[in-house]
Amino acid sequence: MGKRKQADRRIHIFVFVTSLILVRSHIGLAQDIPIIETPPAPTETSIDGLFFADVLVRGRPIFQVGSLPELSATERAQIINRRIASVLARSQAIGTVTVQTSPQRNIATLQVNNRVLMTVTQQDAEDFGVSVEELAQQWAIALNQAFDQPPLAIDVVQRVEITMRELVRDIIDNLPSIIGGLIIVVLTWTIARGVRQVAYSWAQRTEGDRSTEILIAKLGYGGVWVGGSIIALGVLGLDFTALLGTLGLTTVAIGFSLRDILGNYISGVILLAARPFRLGDQVVIKEFEGTITQIQLRATTIQTYDGRMVYVPNQEVFQASITNNTASSVRRSSVIVGIDYAADINTAKQIIRDAVLTINGVEVSQPLEILIRELAPSTVNIEVRFWVNSRRMAFLEATSQVAQVIKESLMNAGIELPTDIYTLEFRNSLPILHQRQHQNTLTKQHNGQAEE
Repeated sequence: MGKRKQADRRIHIFVFVTSLILVRSHIGLAQDIPIIETPPAPTETSIDGLFFADVLVRGRPIFQVGSLPELSATERAQIINRRIASVLARSQAIGTVTVQTSPQRNIATLQVNNRVLMTVTQQDAEDFGVSVEELAQQWAIALNQAFDQPPLAIDVVQRVEITMRELVRDIIDNLPSIIGGLIIVVLTWTIARGVRQVAYSWAQRTEGDRSTEILIAKLGYGGVWVGGSIIALGVLGLDFTALLGTLGLTTVAIGFSLRDILGNYISGVILLAARPFRLGDQVVIKEFEGTITQIQLRATTIQTYDGRMVYVPNQEVFQASITNNTASSVRRSSVIVGIDYAADINTAKQIIRDAVLTINGVEVSQPLEILIRELAPSTVNIEVRFWVNSRRMAFLEATSQVAQVIKESLMNAGIELPTDIYTLEFRNSLPILHQRQHQNTLTKQHNGQAEE
């Protein structure tokens, strides 16, 4: 509920800001005509039924002119822009733009360097709600400011302002598409959450494996988002066929650059579907052994028995040999014990069997095997195989208890558990002894002569 409220609040804020932009844009278009900026090509805009086109100086819009009975706004702006460009192309200095009025004809001309740039008509004055002379003065001031090369800081500020105005205008022009796209996104988000919840609930009833449940929920969520994104792009006016063509051209480059990432995600999907292990299983993957704590589409998290967290990429997990120690509830352990050659083997086996079956951790439903494995130099080695719980701690504790009880039971029964006996034999030891004594005598005689 909290997230839904946040989403509703964001939608309300967006609608409010959009309304402000619309109101401000309308005011600017109605009252601030001399500084309306458009893209660097003369374009016509419709304002309350009147059509206008931009007058450009060095590619920057200065003001707009309207249409005349014999000329459209675009044609008129093109003529004025050509005259301005010819003035700027000459090497001579550009003079001041002056206004020449003609009260009889109720017009005014803007001139520079004895050349007429444009004519201000009564229709222009009516379009902008001022007199012909006042409008001509405003346009003359705007042209003089544009002809003077502005300082860098002012030019940067003007360009930023132009860019922001163009951005606002584009937003206003595309506002229906943007609002429609946002509505599709909100609906997609809502439907995707619902599909994820339904898919997860269905998986809980049918699968019984948390990792598979997560996979089904994520696939449903992602599938809805893919469909919603396609619809939203279509509402925004994007040609989906052209998009597919572009993706087809760039698939190879994307595949090479994102090969490892995509490989991890694909391997994650396969692992979640094949389920070689589940959350909580104790596994051995490569050199890592521990408990599976998290299975994601990119990596698998293992908590080792010494408390460390290991994040193994799914591609490496998929290619490695996996040992799942807890795939079965029980597994076999073994203990080897060596008894003396003089001991009775059958008696020792019976003592071992009775002792092992007294341990609570040993599975009595599974077979207990007692085998003679080796006739060592000093002992008869007996291997005791028994089944215990497959969880690591239970496995180690039961194995330790079995080893302890076997040792104590055999010793209490008088059966010795000898260690390995090693015999050292010295051959030809007497000649070697005589040789060492003779060498010591010669050494003493030599030392006595040296002292004399």
